[in-house]
Amino acid sequence: MDSLNHKVAVVTGGSGGIGGATAELFAGRGLRVFELSRSGKGGAHITHIDCDVSDEQSVVRAIAMVMEAAGRIDILVSNAGMGISGAVEETEAVDAARIFGVNFFGSFYMAKHVMPYLRESRGSLVFVSSVAAVIAIPFQAFYSASKAAINLLSMGLRQEVAPYGVRVCAVMPGDVKTGFTAARDKNEQGGAIYGARIRRAVASMEKDEQNGMPPSKVAECIVKAALKANPRPLYVVGEKYRLFNVAAKFLPQRLVNFIVGKMYG
Repeated sequence: MDSLNHKVAVVTGGSGGIGGATAELFAGRGLRVFELSRSGKGGAHITHIDCDVSDEQSVVRAIAMVMEAAGRIDILVSNAGMGISGAVEETEAVDAARIFGVNFFGSFYMAKHVMPYLRESRGSLVFVSSVAAVIAIPFQAFYSASKAAINLLSMGLRQEVAPYGVRVCAVMPGDVKTGFTAARDKNEQGGAIYGARIRRAVASMEKDEQNGMPPSKVAECIVKAALKANPRPLYVVGEKYRLFNVAAKFLPQRLVNFIVGKMYG
């Protein structure tokens, strides 16, 4: 990409964590940054716009505000997300729909309504996915499923818009220390069936998260991918998570599932 001083980046879920670190890094590189979230406040060189990505009309309004203020969009980072945990059979359909509404449909709505402007600028779109997209985690199946759906959305869209000069990729972080852990909706129903396994699995997962990498490390990968002329389709952040990703590809799925089950079951 040419000079960054007149480029415009939009980051969803930018009120903190990975999104906040990404917005700050873009601003530090000289881009004009718009942060879309339900609770952000903006900051130096970062403009906050209220947006609920699970509401398509809220997305349409937010993008219209960006275009009115800046007149262009060069980069979209679709980062907004949520987590739920619990047994599949004890999860209410409304909760499953809610996580897909934020994680998957929120990404879809953003991509759908920003794409005309990315075609004009020959810009880039980075989806924030997760290593959980390729390594299903027990008692977090809906989070894994929503992130797997984002990976496939990203790769399909990448092929569709490549002839127009738009670059699309997904970044898959491993465990990251953010407020996401405390914000997770926990469902411990099913204790009579699953005993303490749900609590053990979630406790293990949360321990890994709180000992995880800083969000700035993921932000660096996101910004690098967004500014690349030809980014890879998928990026994994974190050395050990790259190993997990390779193992998930080449080891028998029965073995991978068994190992993950022992880690979190």
